[in-house]
Amino acid sequence: MAKLVLYGQPLNHYQYMQGGNNAGHTVVVGSIEYDFHLLPSGIINPNVTAFIAWDDSVLSSTTRGEGKHFPAALTRQPAPTKLRNGVVVHLPGLFEEAEKNAKKGLEDWENRLIISDRAHIVFDFHQAADGVQEQQRQQQAGKNLGTTKKGIGPVYSSKAARSGLRICDLLTDFDDFSERFKVLANQHMSMYPSLDVDIDGELEKLKDYMERLRPMVRDGVYFMYEALHGPEKKILVEGANAALLDIDFGTYPFVTSSNCTVGGVCTGLGIPPQNVGEVYGVVKAYTTRVGIGAFPTEQKNDIGELLQSRGSEVGVTTGRKRRCGWLDLVLLKYAHMINGFTALALTKLDILDVFSEIKIGVAYKVDGKIIPYFPANQEVLNKVEVQYISLPGWNTSIAKSRTFEDLPTNAKDYVRFIEGHLGVPVKWIGIGKSRELMIQLF
Repeated sequence: MAKLVLYGQPLNHYQYMQGGNNAGHTVVVGSIEYDFHLLPSGIINPNVTAFIAWDDSVLSSTTRGEGKHFPAALTRQPAPTKLRNGVVVHLPGLFEEAEKNAKKGLEDWENRLIISDRAHIVFDFHQAADGVQEQQRQQQAGKNLGTTKKGIGPVYSSKAARSGLRICDLLTDFDDFSERFKVLANQHMSMYPSLDVDIDGELEKLKDYMERLRPMVRDGVYFMYEALHGPEKKILVEGANAALLDIDFGTYPFVTSSNCTVGGVCTGLGIPPQNVGEVYGVVKAYTTRVGIGAFPTEQKNDIGELLQSRGSEVGVTTGRKRRCGWLDLVLLKYAHMINGFTALALTKLDILDVFSEIKIGVAYKVDGKIIPYFPANQEVLNKVEVQYISLPGWNTSIAKSRTFEDLPTNAKDYVRFIEGHLGVPVKWIGIGKSRELMIQLF
């Protein structure tokens, strides 16, 4: 997803709470586009420390990309860039990503990145197993989940089965780590006979990463406790995936393997609920989805194609075109029920500039009756009849707008309708990629 984060605002710590390198974020700074998968986006800010946690739900302030409904949480204290314990880390992918972005101008990242010692490690055989699982689903059921094949499901399975290996295991006793690695690798080869893991070769590679990794690793719980109880700090937490990809509350089974809703802040960072302050929902002015799964407001027509082309809707990680449709307020209200948004960042409003009529999904009907909830079952969700309202478009470019008052009347009405239906104020409106094209309302 293309993400426009308010990096100009003063932050001390930028936290990545859950997920792995299955999510992709494009961050535009000036004329440079950075692509992030594991690195917290805030690491671009040279004054920020980034923290990778042990769970993969991270929150962002504003976004121009992927789309669905990202919860973003601003804790009551400012922060470094950190990969927390909720995150699962593929070490070759992490260093490759950092080196690619360093060539674009990312500076001093090794001294500003902190990785939780409780973060689980994604091994190459997890990624291979992910691919095998997708092949098996296709052969056995005629369809797959459309995963990124980055090993996310298999590594979270290892974690839940209590056979996974963490950063602390790698750095504490390599002999013990090696024995446990061999057991885990052999388990996967037993489950998937087509896998052929070069155990000694993989261990040699992991050993090479140890000393490079060691200076970045901290006890994540203690780090966060100190950050929350020391001098006043601003801490921005970023979620890797959309709310509707949450393992518990998303469109199961077409979801990720972790909690990307706001509860993941506490489990991914190891902080108490009372330390969560503002929760920002990040949503496009229309709806998109990458891969397979129910999508009630999808437009499989010229409208969907126009949204896709104007919005440059292509997944950063896989290169797949995103499916596009009208804004779905039933889905967004459901995300608000779970996350309790205190404000919204409405992005890519400019993509709607060319439409003379804009529709918004406001209710679902099942068997002719409006339902007051978001269906849990995919079969039910696939057959809902969406009830739309139509609003007049503005048929003009809004790129020169710098305040809410500068927007055309119909564009302002569109924003106000969303606020009124959800009962949540819109704090930011994105009308382009660059920083000056982010309108702040309050």
